[in-house]
Amino acid sequence: MLRNTWNTIFVNTFYKVEAEKSISSQLDKKTITILFVIAFSLVFIQYFGDFHFLTSSLRDINLNGLADWLSSLQNYFPNQRLFQLAYWVSILITFYFIIPTLIIKLIFKDKLRNYGISPKGFFNNYKIYVIFFLFMVPLILFVSTTDSFQHKYPFYNPKTESLWPNFIIWQCLYLSQFFALEFFFRGFMLHGIKKRFGFYSIWIMMIPYMMIHFQKPMPETIGAIFAGIILGTLSLKSRSIWLGVAIHYSVAITMDLAALWQKGYFD
Repeated sequence: MLRNTWNTIFVNTFYKVEAEKSISSQLDKKTITILFVIAFSLVFIQYFGDFHFLTSSLRDINLNGLADWLSSLQNYFPNQRLFQLAYWVSILITFYFIIPTLIIKLIFKDKLRNYGISPKGFFNNYKIYVIFFLFMVPLILFVSTTDSFQHKYPFYNPKTESLWPNFIIWQCLYLSQFFALEFFFRGFMLHGIKKRFGFYSIWIMMIPYMMIHFQKPMPETIGAIFAGIILGTLSLKSRSIWLGVAIHYSVAITMDLAALWQKGYFD
């Protein structure tokens, strides 16, 4: 059974993607464009994902009015932590989804479904999602007992307040950024460079994906190496990012709930 699963997910996908690889001695402008967009997007996310950096940068160029207006937006949120997270998610969606979508539509003049946006592949491979999620649950419960995990998760800690509405609002934002993240790495990047690099595009994608985890606990960063390979393979196999979105968010909300449980929130 394990051998059949391995062949179905990895070996067959390898041969299928390698058969679609295009070898050309000409300059591949599409691949260069995608890799440039990936690099600059990650730089902008790293810096502008910090709201204080944004407002400080605006004041440095004498746009004090705009900086003050952006700062005033915090008044519309129930607390500053939720505002910071909402701002962070908006930056991720901008650089992970909106800009790549504009590149695909306006520069490549291509269809989004060619970059894994169609859910069709998920429904054809949903059993794989169930298997991987059930495999991850005991690992999450074990890791949730560590101090580094409890210090990092959940990103939005409800503390003594109820889960509704702020924690639920955060989970909706969390889900949207996972969609954007999967589209960026396992859609735009992976499907965009697969004809140049074939199956090995998974390993190229895995490196920057792993690096965005550097500020997280080391076991999670190491796990991102294997997650990047597995989720990348599933995306190429199903031609859809939705298996990755489902697995990623299911694991994430399980991690949040496990962290709250370890902190005694449900006692």
